[in-house]
Amino acid sequence: MTEQDILLRVGARIRELRKDKGLTQEALGEKGGFHFSYIGQIERGEKNVALLNLAKIAEALEVDISQLFTQPHQDNGEKSKADIQEINYLLSQQNAQKVAMAKNVVKEILSYQENKE
Repeated sequence: MTEQDILLRVGARIRELRKDKGLTQEALGEKGGFHFSYIGQIERGEKNVALLNLAKIAEALEVDISQLFTQPHQDNGEKSKADIQEINYLLSQQNAQKVAMAKNVVKEILSYQENKE
């Protein structure tokens, strides 16, 4: 595992925990004493965050610091929910034209699957 892989995994886990708590990057930043852009950089794996800052983030998320380094066991329903949340997040970062295109692709895939069954 590369250093970048570690940064990306920890950042993704922080994003997941933050969203599970219903917090924005701004709200998490305020609770932890950080600027929201710093939280965003951590979540995207752009910052090699110090251990003490990770402890502050864990405290702000009201989780044990070890939870920032582990992935919870997910059954298929939870995995599907996580996948939908990730897709929603990715789409929220796109312009209206790309969202419409993605919607059409999903419709085509689902239509094809229904016709195949």
